[in-house]
Amino acid sequence: MRLLFVTSEIFPLIKTGGLADVSGALPAALCNAGLDIQVLLPAYRGILAQCDSPRLLGSLQAFHDLRCDLYQTTLPGTVIPLLLIDCPALYDRDGGPYHHPLHGEWQDNPLRFGLLSKVAAMLSVPNSLQHWQPELVHCNDWQSGLTPYYLRQLSSPAKSVFSIHNLAFQGNFHADWRHQLMLSEQDFQPAGYEFYGHLSFMKAGLYYADALSTVSPTYAKEIQTEQFGFGFQGLLQHRAHDLTGILNGIDTQVWDPATDPYLPVHYSAHSLANKPLVKQALQAELHLQQQATSPLLGVVSRLTHQKGLDMLVDIAHEVLASGCQLAVLGSGEPALEQQYLALMRQYPGQVAVTIGYNEPLSHRIMAGTDIFVMPSRFEPCGLNQMYGLRYGTIPLVANTGGLADSVQGGVVAADGTLAETMTGLVMPENNPSTLLVTLKQAMLIYANSGQWQQLQKQAMQQDVSWETSAEHYFQLYQNLIDI
Repeated sequence: MRLLFVTSEIFPLIKTGGLADVSGALPAALCNAGLDIQVLLPAYRGILAQCDSPRLLGSLQAFHDLRCDLYQTTLPGTVIPLLLIDCPALYDRDGGPYHHPLHGEWQDNPLRFGLLSKVAAMLSVPNSLQHWQPELVHCNDWQSGLTPYYLRQLSSPAKSVFSIHNLAFQGNFHADWRHQLMLSEQDFQPAGYEFYGHLSFMKAGLYYADALSTVSPTYAKEIQTEQFGFGFQGLLQHRAHDLTGILNGIDTQVWDPATDPYLPVHYSAHSLANKPLVKQALQAELHLQQQATSPLLGVVSRLTHQKGLDMLVDIAHEVLASGCQLAVLGSGEPALEQQYLALMRQYPGQVAVTIGYNEPLSHRIMAGTDIFVMPSRFEPCGLNQMYGLRYGTIPLVANTGGLADSVQGGVVAADGTLAETMTGLVMPENNPSTLLVTLKQAMLIYANSGQWQQLQKQAMQQDVSWETSAEHYFQLYQNLIDI
């Protein structure tokens, strides 16, 4: 089975969030399952230099006034073929893959990701660059949402899967872009790629793909409701029979407390003795007071309303008054960043806030904290709660999306024992007072070392690998090909 996996970011080359981790790990698991897979990615600044001996395959005339080169290499650390779209005018620039370093989103994002979508489709029909043609094209989020449309435009025999990683980010742009992107005028309608007068990459993916998937079973149900559908709930209800929710996994080689190169010492579910040493080292690194009697709370996240981290600010004074410490890594809404920085100034030695992206530190926070806090208002899947399970850092999560699918709450019985199925703490409702109550429950369990170690071991014994998820994707692909 030949599969082209199309993504706008991939670990370890370029990462802004969970999509990069998925794009780095899922293809590897699919390759292990026997698929013949290639990955397609824009060649952002510096990426060609990070890859081993990229080979120029040739050039493509994607649009009337736009050519690009295509290079083939391998994804670092793997044998998976990686195809890189080299178009310096669009990709060789400072900033992130989607945003200008100073002024928000790149104004030409429709063209930048229209090119990604068009090249994916062009590679699925006979071309001069390579004989290999995919039977399936797996598109991810709005950045490759036009691919299923272009596949139909080019009469490609390849089937398409469109994966929704976060429906809130839709790629909606001014309708005039349809001309430069060579989209048919007659398809600019509700039964097409039009969405409330805009050209919508997300709408194109949802409407034209042969099959839809999203990153957890609960989120697949949630996005068919008005609360979580962001205007697409009607279309998703209409296509419910084509929609599958498959829970993400994590790369258990990259995220392994027994071997993680970013940790000062290692530990496992069978031997937790070194985990407190990682905590001590993290406290020293972040200039937090050395104390073990109260839990150290961890946050690695975009600092946004979606992630519910304003609720943590609302209760922070009461939580910190109880003796807890807090380590935060992330960036996002400027007002929320400032609120967390103000907490750090108000509670020196008790709160550490690092604004930005820091992969090594994210591993150390994941390993060195006791409770990982994720009160998201919605969460398609989430990966950090799975990293928490893997590292014995107990996730405290909202009851939504992939958080609900991956963390099992529970209670302490009258005799002091924990439910054998319990792996974390789940907020029954999503508001600051419930977050505070749930945190206090976690503190009570933490105060009993026997209960806490039992909970850590139960969490660490969960299967959070990609193998099971890859089997579900394999079956989804097979069903499409068999049609």
